[in-house]
Amino acid sequence: MSGELWRTHGWWVRRLAMLPVHLFLFAVVVFFVVRMIPGDPIATISGGQPMTPEQVAEARASLGLDGSLLEQLGRYLGNVLTLDFGNSIVDSTPVLDEMGRRLPETLELALLAMVISTVLTLALGLFVVARPRNVVSRAIAGYARAAGAIPDFCLGVAGVFVFYTLLHWAPAPIGRYSVVLNPPTHVTGMPLLDAVLSRDTIVLRSMMSHLWLPVAVLVIAYAPMLLKLFVRSAQQAADAQATKFRIAAGASRPMVMLSIGRRSLPPTVAMFGTIFGFMLGGAVIIERLFALPGMGEYAVQAVGRADFIALQGFLLTVAAVSLLVFFVVDVVNMMLDPRRRPGVRVEGA
Repeated sequence: MSGELWRTHGWWVRRLAMLPVHLFLFAVVVFFVVRMIPGDPIATISGGQPMTPEQVAEARASLGLDGSLLEQLGRYLGNVLTLDFGNSIVDSTPVLDEMGRRLPETLELALLAMVISTVLTLALGLFVVARPRNVVSRAIAGYARAAGAIPDFCLGVAGVFVFYTLLHWAPAPIGRYSVVLNPPTHVTGMPLLDAVLSRDTIVLRSMMSHLWLPVAVLVIAYAPMLLKLFVRSAQQAADAQATKFRIAAGASRPMVMLSIGRRSLPPTVAMFGTIFGFMLGGAVIIERLFALPGMGEYAVQAVGRADFIALQGFLLTVAAVSLLVFFVVDVVNMMLDPRRRPGVRVEGA
């Protein structure tokens, strides 16, 4: 019985067990890469003031930069295992606390864009398959083929110029809501969701007016990648024998389209993790462009100040979120299509 249970569920248990291993290896890479960045953290602490050799040695010890490189790596990995990301060099605030405060704001922006992109992908993809010769369908297919052609930053700059400067359809890109309003009651850490839960309609309307443009930029930049893959999968599913059999058997058009959509999802879902990683990185850039507080602001400040401790924490947090998203996508994909599970045999597959 236990052997059968393992064959049935072992595929996701193994993947879950590998997450800490992957994060550990990424932490090692981050340790060496961050130390290759130009800039002296000791100079950041001193503020340009001369320091005695004793003060320099004390500062290096406080930052964990004393001893050999292997000794530094050992201390760093030990701290990571205990979720101790250290304190920022600049303001001495705990990095983990900053990540806990800023990450939900960045995740909210990326999740909003991802949900809208998913809905648009399903709706537009099925429309293209249902009406392949329609002019609108051809325009949508052309839009999908342009996937990744325009960087999100360029779209953001163009969006600010057109919708704020010229048309005045969007407010000034200076935050998530009007500066005269108080933040919503903290519940989840995601400002828009907190405004909904606290029923603060004034802040909610202000947030929606400030967020629609950055979210639209992310959707326009990354949704074509999903749409391109989904349209290709849906077209293959539409030409499959299973679809022709359903049509010949007299199945209704909605049932046929539902079948096509279901069989097109697995390869598209497999792409969700990659697209969400792109959107998370894009959200960091867009936050900086639209002056939205979050991970983007923190990362730019860390690089500009040579705050390698803050930068390490930022990279590890983003890596952990990305690995978790990939794991969830992998599990959902294998639930949709059991044939993709390693070691699982499906009768008739």
